[in-house]
Amino acid sequence: MFRGIKTVLLLLLMVVGYVQAQVLPQPKREFRGVWIATVANIDWPSNSKANSEQQKQELLSILSAHHQTGINAVMFQVRPAADALYAKSREPWSQWLTGKQGKAPSPAYDPLEFAISEAHQRGMELHAWFNPYRATFSTSPKGISDDHITKQKPEWFFTYAGRKLFNPGLPEVREYIIKVILDVVDNYDIDGVHLDDYFYPYPVSGQLIDDAQTFADHPDGFTDIKDWRRHNVDTLIHALSDSIHHHKNYVKFGISPFGIWANVRQNPEGSETGGGSSYYEQFADSRKWIKQGWLDYINPQIYWPFNNRAAAYEKLVDWWSNNTYGRHLYIGMAAYRINERMSASWKESTQMPRQLRYDRENPRVQGSVYFSSKSLQRNLLGFTDSLKTDFYRYPALPPVMLWRDAVSPNIPRELVAKITGRTINLQWQLPLPASDGNTAYGYVVYRFDQHEAINLADPKHILNIAYTQQRTFDDPTAEAGKNYQYVVTALDRLKNESYPSNTAVVSVPANSL
Repeated sequence: MFRGIKTVLLLLLMVVGYVQAQVLPQPKREFRGVWIATVANIDWPSNSKANSEQQKQELLSILSAHHQTGINAVMFQVRPAADALYAKSREPWSQWLTGKQGKAPSPAYDPLEFAISEAHQRGMELHAWFNPYRATFSTSPKGISDDHITKQKPEWFFTYAGRKLFNPGLPEVREYIIKVILDVVDNYDIDGVHLDDYFYPYPVSGQLIDDAQTFADHPDGFTDIKDWRRHNVDTLIHALSDSIHHHKNYVKFGISPFGIWANVRQNPEGSETGGGSSYYEQFADSRKWIKQGWLDYINPQIYWPFNNRAAAYEKLVDWWSNNTYGRHLYIGMAAYRINERMSASWKESTQMPRQLRYDRENPRVQGSVYFSSKSLQRNLLGFTDSLKTDFYRYPALPPVMLWRDAVSPNIPRELVAKITGRTINLQWQLPLPASDGNTAYGYVVYRFDQHEAINLADPKHILNIAYTQQRTFDDPTAEAGKNYQYVVTALDRLKNESYPSNTAVVSVPANSL
């Protein structure tokens, strides 16, 4: 009898717990990124021979699609191979933009400037994605422009597997790469600088890195060439971090390394995996960069499924979450592998949703980034639909970085709301400067029903997020016969949020709208 009562009570508690789990609000702070790859026209532009207007319309379509999915950040590849998809550059225009390296788009436009403006209007961050060391993508010298750096400074490069790469051991190479990136930091309103996983080259059988002479000329106190190579990459990352934040403290700096830092068989502090590793194969000590505080976020590419024998997704997420040292961790997720022909795991429609749930259960994981744009748009096995209708149903702000800025802006002033035609129009005034001198970089508009408490923690009340100076918003979704409460908050560059403005109340007549 008593045992039966205990069983019933246990079942009731389980049901209550399940119901509570179902109704808990979705996270209001979560990084939801996607890589937009331009190298080899992977994602954009699909046609390097298209005219400027066609390319702009295609990019608009991509950004709008991701915005509707719930994505709030794009990693936009602006330097695939010592070239540029932006106008204010010391390097030639990319062949993947115009079909010929060095050829400017016609009519003239600046793809990066355009992408930033359109992303910010949609409440999406834009991180300028650079490949730091790759200088040529093709093994053929054909098509390299005369003003390309490989022709101007041939002594800066070694050839590996037929491709030219910057020699990281040369101090002048490091200085040049930093200058290239600072051109973008200084001249564009980017939210972050993002590097990918290409440092020293991924190993190719029969190939040797031709840097013995550089090691002899610039040993920097090292006797082991492998340690020296890691030091070369460390030196660039550290100097780049200092330079970016000296020029603009609010610009985030993040790197997306190979998913395995080191295997435990190689290093007792490594992960329980058995694959290649960034530390030993690419001489990229990605764990050190986050440990030293050089990065604001790390975005490891964990492109394996659950229970993978060589590299299990869950083991790598756990390892990285234990090695973030107070910085942000965003998981690089393999949208391109969904429904992969030769993999039973990736053919499971539940694989990627399970990965996302696993990430959310870990408080040290602050978000995800998907490779790549085209794969996410293809909605493989319905995953993008599940983002749109479930995981990313409501908007989210990126997580704050209090080590960069812990001062919130002041509240927007004098919010007023009125019925205008078939919409409700909101207008407000600029906040007074906060203690750090900032006013507002963007705004969040919230709507509540008549008797609801003003609760900014629940993202279902967010109507709009925009990183612009516009202080007006039209709500076309209001319904006749209802009463609404609106508030607006201000955001600064690092997405710290103010307290809410005054509440504007609107009663919509039954016969209006």
